[in-house]
Amino acid sequence: MIHKRWFQVIAAAILISLLILLLHKIQFFFDPILTYIGAVAVPLIGGGILFYISRPILKLLEKYRIPRISAILIIFLFYIFIGFLITRFIAPIAQEQFTKLVNNIPEMAEMLGETITYWHQNQDIIPSQFNGTIESVTQNLQTYLQNASKIIINVISQLIGFIFALVLIPFFLFFMLKDGDKLVPFVKQFLNKRAAKSFEKLAHSVDYTLNAFILGQMTVSIVVGLLLLIGYMIIDLNYALTLSLFAMVMNVIPFVGPFLAVVPAILVGLFQDPILAVWVVVITIIAQQLEGNFVSPNVMGKALNIHPLTIITLILAAGSLAGFLGLLFAIPAYAVVKAITSHFYNEWLERKAETDHK
Repeated sequence: MIHKRWFQVIAAAILISLLILLLHKIQFFFDPILTYIGAVAVPLIGGGILFYISRPILKLLEKYRIPRISAILIIFLFYIFIGFLITRFIAPIAQEQFTKLVNNIPEMAEMLGETITYWHQNQDIIPSQFNGTIESVTQNLQTYLQNASKIIINVISQLIGFIFALVLIPFFLFFMLKDGDKLVPFVKQFLNKRAAKSFEKLAHSVDYTLNAFILGQMTVSIVVGLLLLIGYMIIDLNYALTLSLFAMVMNVIPFVGPFLAVVPAILVGLFQDPILAVWVVVITIIAQQLEGNFVSPNVMGKALNIHPLTIITLILAAGSLAGFLGLLFAIPAYAVVKAITSHFYNEWLERKAETDHK
């Protein structure tokens, strides 16, 4: 009976349940470990992201026979220069536009409520059963928009708090760039030949997955943000820089990010001139089409190969459990777990085939 498929599935489910119960009972043992991981998570993740962004530049500089330490210092100077440009020219304009946008939310809500009320009183398409719902939404519209603005401010506050936690990132980044290629050889020396080969293959798979996601999402977000900024400036949309920066951040979230990014721009367009809301939708569609047909295929390709329904499920779960940071890291974490699982599954298939052959 132990060779029956159904028995193996039931036994595995029982063992997993017992393991979860055991881990729950000894949670106190893992608390100090989790505290330590939480303390180093921000600089480790931030340094890792910058590592994948910086590695192509490092390889290019080394190609021209620049010593590694000198190349790393050049990269740091480049980041300092970029930070100076953002602080000097972009941040003040974005802050001014964001402040004006937040201050105009009550007026925007009132105007939008009047528009909905006027349309509702002069239409006969929607059944009367929905009148109560529409009136309730109209009366509470300002509250809804203020709650939405609080969510946006909360996201920005989390980002600011995240930025203040980045003090150690330069140190992590320096040693990752300096000694990153020594990790795999260091681990391999403690393994036998077969295990060393398997670990090298696994490390390459995880590295490829992270590289594809990080560089891909960063490139996609920057390109989409620039396209939207150009489009918003062409139609003379208010708060163009702030809205395009918000879209750039939201596009880091796969699949659902673009939908979240366009909502504030549409609301601003409706308030400024209703026809602008239509143009915002048109510009967003054009930007997403250019990104989907030219940028993503060339930058990310089929590296992740995750079904959209899986992405939506992961984002909903991660957003509920970990907030905005969960939205950012759910997909790459899943992609890494998927790569590791696929690797060990393929290893098991290879060993099974060898056993059957013998």
